Amino acid sequence: MNITIAGVGYVGLVTGVCLAELGHQVTCIDIEEEKIAMLQAGRSPIYEPGLETLLEQNLGCGRLQFTTDPHCAYKKADIVFIAVGTPERPDGTANLEYIQVAAKTIAQYITNDIIVCTKSTVPVGTNDQIKQIIESIKPPYLQVEVVSNPEFLREGSAILDFFHGDRIVIGTDRPEAAAVLEQIYLPLKTPIIKTDVKSAEMIKYASNAFLATKISFINEIAAICEKVGANIDEVAYGIGKDQRIGHNFLQAGIGYGGSCFPKDTKALVQIAGNVQHPFELLKSVIEVNNRQISLPVVRAKEILGSLKGKKVSLLGLAFKPDTDDVREAASLTIVKELLEEGAIVTAFDPIAIPNAQEVLGNSIEYTTDIRQALVDAEAAIITTEWEQIKHAPLEIYESYMKEPVIIDGRNCYSLKEVEKYPITYISVGRPAVTPKYTKNNSI
Repeated sequence: MNITIAGVGYVGLVTGVCLAELGHQVTCIDIEEEKIAMLQAGRSPIYEPGLETLLEQNLGCGRLQFTTDPHCAYKKADIVFIAVGTPERPDGTANLEYIQVAAKTIAQYITNDIIVCTKSTVPVGTNDQIKQIIESIKPPYLQVEVVSNPEFLREGSAILDFFHGDRIVIGTDRPEAAAVLEQIYLPLKTPIIKTDVKSAEMIKYASNAFLATKISFINEIAAICEKVGANIDEVAYGIGKDQRIGHNFLQAGIGYGGSCFPKDTKALVQIAGNVQHPFELLKSVIEVNNRQISLPVVRAKEILGSLKGKKVSLLGLAFKPDTDDVREAASLTIVKELLEEGAIVTAFDPIAIPNAQEVLGNSIEYTTDIRQALVDAEAAIITTEWEQIKHAPLEIYESYMKEPVIIDGRNCYSLKEVEKYPITYISVGRPAVTPKYTKNNSI
């Protein structure tokens, strides 16, 4: 089929490249000329494992193209996937401006009957609005069906999720449209859920909100564990063995971030408010997460006292491993709080430094060498569980830091392993490790 992807952000680019890999003829359109030129040259503007390889392969065999020209993008399209951004407004609602522009452009340039599939995360009722916009502009002799087809791609494992996902959701009242989408996804052998449009829209928000709830819940349990002397690792393991609960998203830490969970939880609170339903549980989830992010700075002050003039190493800038995305990353909040306390910050990250610099500028130092980040530091705060951090030998903290103090916001290290070294180690929901001897004073 001839497929057009409107918007080559994270979701649009991954979807377009993977659909081309399935054998479809895919055209991706975006208004950013620099981004399109980069993609035409076979280079991805985002970091995602495996993405650039598939991009190059499908460009090379002619199944994939990129353009800024709507006439080129829509003139022969059978299906259009809308994957533009829906950024958060100051009040927490989703900004649908880009969705509306995409709908108008599609209506102006299509030349045959099409199916429009909304991949973007949108409030309930948005697909009806898209339908209304297109119907008011398109030629009367063309038929357009609008389908909700939300994405469930995790940054860092998006290629795997596309080809081996848990489910594909198709929301439409027209069985014919659903059948076309089923054919597109048939090679994936992924379970397909067919539902009405509004239910499909809600499934996306409800999924993210539930996962966010699990994260905040386990972090609240972790806080209690610290106070009563329990170990959250053992508690989470015991909880997760219950098949009704499962292990996923029960890792205690400094909360969730990224482009989805923070935005979608707040948007769902607003959606509920619009129908006079106060979503108190989700409000608490958001409140817990906001509080959790500041935990490392609180711990650093408890150990070091004043942070003014003290060097702090921040290990990790991306909101999660295997991505360069720093949107709503805990690191950004922690850096701001450290700077307000007068600390001198050096940050390590293997991928995300350019994106972090766009936000933080020259307020901190950056390095891709974890050892360099630790030199003469008086505390190291772990904010991203990169493999380079998880598998770093603990000797480097003893060797390079002024006095090895680790505040681990992601519980990267085994307590038994840390106990072998003269390291003060504070993690989340687990007993603190205090060395029997310090770096400079053995017993």
